[in-house]
Amino acid sequence: MATTAAMIREALRLQRDGHVPEAIEAYRQVLLRDPALPDCWFNLGFLLRHGRHYEQALACYQKALEHGVAEPESARLNRAVIYADYLRRDDAAERELLAALELNPGYVPAMLNLANLHEDRGRREAARVLYARAFAVDPACFLALARYANLQLAVDGDESLPARLRLALESPVATLSEHADLGFALGRLLDQAGDYPAAFAAYARANRDSRATRPAAAHYDRAAQESLTDRLIATSLPSSLPPPVSAGPRLVFICGMFRSGSTLAEQLLAGAPGVAAGGELDLIPAAVATQLSPFPEALQRVSSAALGQLADEYRQSIVRLFPGAQLVTDKRPDNFLYIGLIKTLFPEAKIVHTIRDPLDTCLSTFFLHLDHRMNYALDLLDTGHYYRQYRRVMAHWQQLYGDDIIAFDYDHLVEDPEGAGAALCAALGLPWDRAYLDFPRADRSVKTASVWQVREPLYRRSSGRARHYEQELAALRESLADLQPVRAAVP
Repeated sequence: MATTAAMIREALRLQRDGHVPEAIEAYRQVLLRDPALPDCWFNLGFLLRHGRHYEQALACYQKALEHGVAEPESARLNRAVIYADYLRRDDAAERELLAALELNPGYVPAMLNLANLHEDRGRREAARVLYARAFAVDPACFLALARYANLQLAVDGDESLPARLRLALESPVATLSEHADLGFALGRLLDQAGDYPAAFAAYARANRDSRATRPAAAHYDRAAQESLTDRLIATSLPSSLPPPVSAGPRLVFICGMFRSGSTLAEQLLAGAPGVAAGGELDLIPAAVATQLSPFPEALQRVSSAALGQLADEYRQSIVRLFPGAQLVTDKRPDNFLYIGLIKTLFPEAKIVHTIRDPLDTCLSTFFLHLDHRMNYALDLLDTGHYYRQYRRVMAHWQQLYGDDIIAFDYDHLVEDPEGAGAALCAALGLPWDRAYLDFPRADRSVKTASVWQVREPLYRRSSGRARHYEQELAALRESLADLQPVRAAVP
């Protein structure tokens, strides 16, 4: 019989090699033999979290704490991330982060996460205080400085911040990833100040630095994106599933290009009674990456039973995350790739397709520090190429699903908020109240890169933003010149 030490070594090997189910089982066997091993509980919690078994992961981290895990603040932090990012229980996440800081007042990761949670909940000053504290504790934490700068409003008048960001960019200890964080923050301040040439230069440098840190596999492949679009259009979809037997919340999927107004659309709808803003749920992309890989080819051979199970799992997740909601919005912009799947699983679902001026959309995408999975965002012409492929596939879905896809125009919204908001609600069968435009309410968490823009009153300065960058956008404008405008179903 293997010794406990040998069993732990094998579990670690499986974890290191990425064999997640096998590693989970190995740790469980270790803990059956000796349940007082805090590091094994911690590692099991980590694996269960990444396997999407969130409640079980919470229990494992708690066991690690009970058995005296070293650096308990790290276990608290991991519990907080699960509560905030996956279970939408921000109060519980805040308690865990405060507990972590009570254990270790100088624990910068907890400060950063708590500040980010404050941002989600609209607590600007509380977030600023924590970012400043984190940077004071660790002057090499350039992420804290960048996030602090991103909270500055034009009315704040702190003229020292651009200089501080530039000084940090010259630091020999700042990594390229930190250069990107600082550069995007600097670009935002310069754009806000109206120094557009310097702003574009800062954003361009930030994107170059971000490109330099991405893995080779994250390179944007134009041919691959065109192939995916071709295959999505050519793939025959399975028959749509029948409506669910048991009543549940209505589903509305809000999608389109990043930076096209999806957060505004969701927060407007969230003002209506019984509507829960789901935010950027990863449930559909996760199903595509696992049960339906390779996609979309797997759709041609998947059984109706498997599709039914996927639909049931999605609905169960929605009910668990948003108990009592009558309608839930899933605002994952890149779900536009999966509209065929969505309408197969949920034929009664409505799709809100957010649209915006193409140049404004692409420029705002280039100016946003997105995850490397959105690899097209790091180069303006790649963004333009991706935009063309998005338009191709959306035209295909529009042909298939007609009025079930509701095009909602950001530029019309900022011109006529009440008219556009009322029309969107009418299209979805929701009552209208002008109070829906006062969003988001203070108690509503917003988990998106647009967290602060959506907390401001509707403004026009982002509509037509590209006019400030005429020379820099010349090549992009030429690449998109032949595209016809999308007709908005909801003006």
